[in-house]
Amino acid sequence: MTLTPFSFTISFFLITSTTIISLSTECVVVSALGSASTVAVTFGTGTVCGIIAGEPIQRVQCYRNGLNISVFPTVSFEAISGGRNFFCGLRTGGSSIHCWDTQTIINSSFKPKRIYFDIDISLTDLAVGDDQVCAREVDSGIARCWRGSGGLPFPSPGVGLRFRVITSGSGFTCGILKNDSKVLCWGGNNMGAEVQRQFSNLSMSILVAGDSHACGLTRKGFLVCKGKNESRKLDVPSSSAFEFSGVSLGGNFGCGIRRRNGLVQCWGGANGSEFVDDVVKHVSFESLVAGLNFICGLTTMNLTMICWGPGWSNGVNSRTDLPLGMVIPGPCVQVFCNCGTYLNSETLCYGSGNICKPCETELPLPLPLTPLQAPIPPRKGISKLSLAFFIVGSIGAFAGICTVFYCLCGFLLCKTHNSVQPTVTDANRSTSVVDNNDTIAPPVRSFSIRRNSSRRLGRERNGSSSSKRAEKTQHFSLLELANATNNFSMENKIGAGSFGVVYKGKLPDGREVAIKRGETSAKVKKFQEKETAFESELALLSRLHHKHLVGLVGFCQENDERLLVYDYMANGSLYDHLHNKGNSEKSDSVLNSWKMRIKISLDAARGIEYLHNYAVPPIIHRDIKSSNILLDTIWTARVSDFGLSLMGPEYDQEFMTTRAVGTVGYIDPEYCVVNVLTAKSDVYGFGVVLLELLTGKKAVFRNEEDGTGPTGVVEYAIPRLLTGDLRTVVDPRVGVPEIHEAEAVELMAYTAMQCVNLDGKERSNMIDIVANLEKSLTLCQDSPASLSSRTISIPSE
Repeated sequence: MTLTPFSFTISFFLITSTTIISLSTECVVVSALGSASTVAVTFGTGTVCGIIAGEPIQRVQCYRNGLNISVFPTVSFEAISGGRNFFCGLRTGGSSIHCWDTQTIINSSFKPKRIYFDIDISLTDLAVGDDQVCAREVDSGIARCWRGSGGLPFPSPGVGLRFRVITSGSGFTCGILKNDSKVLCWGGNNMGAEVQRQFSNLSMSILVAGDSHACGLTRKGFLVCKGKNESRKLDVPSSSAFEFSGVSLGGNFGCGIRRRNGLVQCWGGANGSEFVDDVVKHVSFESLVAGLNFICGLTTMNLTMICWGPGWSNGVNSRTDLPLGMVIPGPCVQVFCNCGTYLNSETLCYGSGNICKPCETELPLPLPLTPLQAPIPPRKGISKLSLAFFIVGSIGAFAGICTVFYCLCGFLLCKTHNSVQPTVTDANRSTSVVDNNDTIAPPVRSFSIRRNSSRRLGRERNGSSSSKRAEKTQHFSLLELANATNNFSMENKIGAGSFGVVYKGKLPDGREVAIKRGETSAKVKKFQEKETAFESELALLSRLHHKHLVGLVGFCQENDERLLVYDYMANGSLYDHLHNKGNSEKSDSVLNSWKMRIKISLDAARGIEYLHNYAVPPIIHRDIKSSNILLDTIWTARVSDFGLSLMGPEYDQEFMTTRAVGTVGYIDPEYCVVNVLTAKSDVYGFGVVLLELLTGKKAVFRNEEDGTGPTGVVEYAIPRLLTGDLRTVVDPRVGVPEIHEAEAVELMAYTAMQCVNLDGKERSNMIDIVANLEKSLTLCQDSPASLSSRTISIPSE
């Protein structure tokens, strides 16, 4: 049996189909993300190769039997792909293909042979099978093939067919057609025809071939495999859409990378578990490449290669960390990237280019940051690109200031009223903490109309009213709650929320709870607005159950009284710990560590992700801020206060509202100006929270550095981060990150910048944000990097 090892990843950092047209001034980014890679295996000889990072030339180096093997010519390559006893490389620019026979080592190197050269026609998607070599023309999408078995040339599919991606298997090659996303295969055996037949009714976005099967992602993001099913290699694990970010196929098995955490999951194999090994149980990978009965991966932590499996040199239950050094996660290109650059790509490419992000938005791609372990050459100044980003960032910051000021004025679009932050004080303190941030809210009538329509939407989808949805919550009497709070005494008051005051209470069964009582003063709230906020929280929280959302215990509705009873959050709000004057010393708070701050941000992100992607219908919170992120007894963060939330629309759709609502400093400027609401408005607010965690500054604060008036943390932090000046931004109470924390904090800062983009469509979604913060938390524990020799490289927008 023969096998074509092959791997792909749909993360943006493995953009193996990105090429440069000769003499062009523009980077051509195409849809395919599946054929070539920056790592390759020749399974017949157990050789693993990679394109080396951090050097002036992106050369190829290989490993076999404990030795590193040099590969000539020493020129830059953008992609490599391996077959049975040879592998090939596509030179940077796509004008030349070199191949190396790995069966014979001559003078400590492999003998090269050039099989293609044309400066006028650039290629991409280098796909090597067991004996054949295929690639795709960048401009036309035409597939070309060379070599073949038994001295016979491998056929090409013809110039009338245009492909988005191609991939080679054992004696066959397949591609996804541009016009209808269907799979078409060709070659000298019947396996390709069988794979094509089984894929006939599916529209695919990604495809990778193996020995006698192929796997890929459908247009809806689901992983499917077709072909022969020996050893159950087609029986992929059940998963949700877009759950896998990379797949590699061996002889009788397949492995995939889970997009959320980079961990590997395998299926098939002789005994069903030989590739699921504790040696890589907690290792996060960026890409995989398979041999006949072993597999190798490019690690997230330090961009090095690890190989394991029953067919690897050390056998089962062992792994080898290959001494290849860092491998680039994508090709280095010499031109400006239209859709942004991979963070730190200038260093990975040694200043000779950047690693481009893909332009396609077909899949919800994550935005991870890969750490570095090698010393970084000092920068001699701000590059032209960095200067451009600084100028653009300054303009954006000025626009942001104007927008916030515009919202503050509220002459046309936004109407403000005084509100206290919905905070809960620390359990060990009896005094209440009140902050006078302004909350933007619409006139009562327009707000009520929109909220009523939202509640009707919820009833239509769920078949029940808010009162029916509350059946699973406890119905309290006013007397019970008065007794629990010592008759709502000031000693029990711990904060305020969207429609009333919050009190600490103790129920007869001993449970400690937080009780929110609708404001009874007509001068502060009209009854209709109080009723709206009450019904909103009751309707939403009574059907939402998630460890990172504040739990609803029950409610009370008597005459004009409206009360909600929540789980008590003993450690108060994130706002309290970040901004209370009593928390100025480093020893005063558990939150004064980067690991804890990243952990809390991840908790909150998971809660918001649940609202946006898993609640039915989806929920937009509309008031994400640090005072609405509460901390329980074990410092788990939970999102609270759903008084302004709306149900619907479906994810990523626009929602017209009559007036923008939210809190000054956190409200999405785009939403405030044009009154179009999407889930990305919550993302903006969360980005501000991330900046609060990074800087320790309030969303709006007085800038003591230059004596100016109120300044937004976005306008303060983003220009500095754009120039890589993270050291002057971080909260001095936590201090400059330690060596093992530097990469994690940089990734957190990068994520924050993506969240507060003025253009909502350019912001990350919560799925990607959660993935970033998960990696950040892992890096905080493991990453050996240092800020002292690092700057942040910001991708272009």
